[in-house]
Amino acid sequence: MSTLKQGAHIHLIGICGTAMASLAGILKDLGYKVTGSDQNVYPPMSTQLEKLGIPIQLGFKKENLNPRPDLVIVGNVVSRSNPEVEALLASDIAYTSLPKAMGEYAIGTRESFVIAGTHGKTTTTSLMAWITDSVGLRAGFLIGGIPLNYGQSFRAPQGNAFVIEGDEYDTAFFDKVPKFIHYRPKHVILTSVEFDHADIYKDLEHVKSAFKQLLQLIPEDGTLVYHADDENIVSLLPFCKAKRQIGYGSKNGDYRMTEREVMQGRNQFTVLKGQTRVADLALKIFGEHNSLNALAVFALADALNWPHSKILQAFADFKGVKRRQEHLGDIKGITVFEDFAHHPTAVDLTLRCMHERYPGRRVIGVFEPRSATSRRKVFQDEYAKAFAQADVVFIAQPFDQSKIDAGDRFSTDQLISELRGKGKVAETAPDVPGLLSQLSKTAKSGDVILIMSNGGFDGIYQKLLQQLGE
Repeated sequence: MSTLKQGAHIHLIGICGTAMASLAGILKDLGYKVTGSDQNVYPPMSTQLEKLGIPIQLGFKKENLNPRPDLVIVGNVVSRSNPEVEALLASDIAYTSLPKAMGEYAIGTRESFVIAGTHGKTTTTSLMAWITDSVGLRAGFLIGGIPLNYGQSFRAPQGNAFVIEGDEYDTAFFDKVPKFIHYRPKHVILTSVEFDHADIYKDLEHVKSAFKQLLQLIPEDGTLVYHADDENIVSLLPFCKAKRQIGYGSKNGDYRMTEREVMQGRNQFTVLKGQTRVADLALKIFGEHNSLNALAVFALADALNWPHSKILQAFADFKGVKRRQEHLGDIKGITVFEDFAHHPTAVDLTLRCMHERYPGRRVIGVFEPRSATSRRKVFQDEYAKAFAQADVVFIAQPFDQSKIDAGDRFSTDQLISELRGKGKVAETAPDVPGLLSQLSKTAKSGDVILIMSNGGFDGIYQKLLQQLGE
């Protein structure tokens, strides 16, 4: 790619993934001709690509490589048996993975800020990018979602910094290492370490081994900011050689959160450094988890001696991220939110957040088991505990489980039965129209509906708003 001339043709297989669509935008801004192909095409990434004027070919087929591109970037969701990939491998067209291309060409020798962890990456990365702007770094960024302050998930770098969401998922079928291994980490925020991605990691120790590799890559003059209340993270600290290691948390750490309360539509808390009160943060995003995400960013900014006046104003002005507690509308007194939550910890935290934001109102949780982990039974029991935070629960039948062994599959019907056994109102339906029919009969003025999925959920979001309006 370094030998490619301005205007060279780069084709992305699996372009509608959040990171792939962002990379496509960066490459276009750097002056390349960009095309792509995918089979799961839905907003917000499809909309973003359309606005950028990047054509998407529907479906994977050998014809997508004609006219012949100068370079192909292969997404990590694409398998070796994909017909377009088979045609690529049979040719002599140069190809690489997204993370390798990012590290080599977008990040390069710039100061790399990598935000990693099982939870909170997208919001924390968005907040980090926004804070770097407040101090004039003109950083590039790549985020697994669309920050509302920017309206897009990427920016080509204009200065000497790059902020990137560091995913532990593997890179590509031909490069089986965690994505963040390629991101040249200088400053790292590590929010949490839990078992996830059951399709590639066999257990928690396997997940921890990925994060161990990340910590080992931070140079001595780099920075690690870590969640000090997370025992899984603390156990990995001996593998980090960075001299600057900074803990944060609500109980432990160099920076601690205290006196948190929701007042006048703001989430506010005090930051203690040791026993010294160093700042009061006000946010437009809610929940203890988002407060900790903000605390992590503050800790890193403070360690780098960025001026408090600028960063505190940036925190107050941060609007959040699309599909993360995104307010979709209020219809007939019913408030509807969308969230990307799919891990049981995220489901639990996001439901709690709705109660915090709307005390005294009934919260209806609507969930699609769609991620590789949520479609497996590994968290069957944990979901029952997580959905106890909702007043009423609607669970869709799992997205395609055909490639999962029958004994390994998550069961919506079992979860519904467990929740009902605890006295919870819990329903399912064979499809989205069935869920919508039940939802519209159940919801009443004053309710808060939280829809959770890491995919398109068959367009349920706008369909529900339309049905409630009728």
